[in-house]
Amino acid sequence: MTTHRSTPSERFDRNVQRRSAQVLKQRVLEQQREEFEKALAWAAEQDAIERAAALIVSARRRYLLGYGKSLAYASMLATDLSAGLSGVHLVGDGSLRALDVLGDIRQGDLLVAVSMSRYRRETVDVATAYERHGGDLVLITDADDAPLTAVATTSIVIGTESASYASSPTSVVLALHLLATLTIASSKGAGRRLHVRDELAAELGLYAENDDQN
Repeated sequence: MTTHRSTPSERFDRNVQRRSAQVLKQRVLEQQREEFEKALAWAAEQDAIERAAALIVSARRRYLLGYGKSLAYASMLATDLSAGLSGVHLVGDGSLRALDVLGDIRQGDLLVAVSMSRYRRETVDVATAYERHGGDLVLITDADDAPLTAVATTSIVIGTESASYASSPTSVVLALHLLATLTIASSKGAGRRLHVRDELAAELGLYAENDDQN
């Protein structure tokens, strides 16, 4: 899969500028429907997500890496994985420095890097160094010839074509949802961890929906 690479301003000029809201909305909806159907077919036929899930489950420590918009995807995946797995850490949001991760790579560690066009240099440099120093790398990207595909242990390549100025998140979110689901389903201690978290959340009163029950 090779994604047409263009900048947000180029996509704005091509797709958005001088179009009525009604026409633009219809175009985006039609394009998203087409992309989602492609993503469903791809997920059903390919085993890349299963391979990545197996690596995540078997890892001792899991680091999720992303910068820019990809940080949002990495953060979402980290949140979903940490609900059922221990040893899940997000890199790139300022709470954990990449230098600290690179300086303490151990056997059984895994880096999951989210790198979408236009491919932030920080992600490429950190993930390349991680692999060079002996760590395993799972790559989530949008083209077969994207940076890091040559060094990744396994890659999930997702289409992000869009009729908007911004790359579409639809297929990315679907793939991340499947990846988290398959990973947690394969983890022996996930059920117990989820139950404990639910009990602690109720004890701490984290959610407003519990107010009516008190």
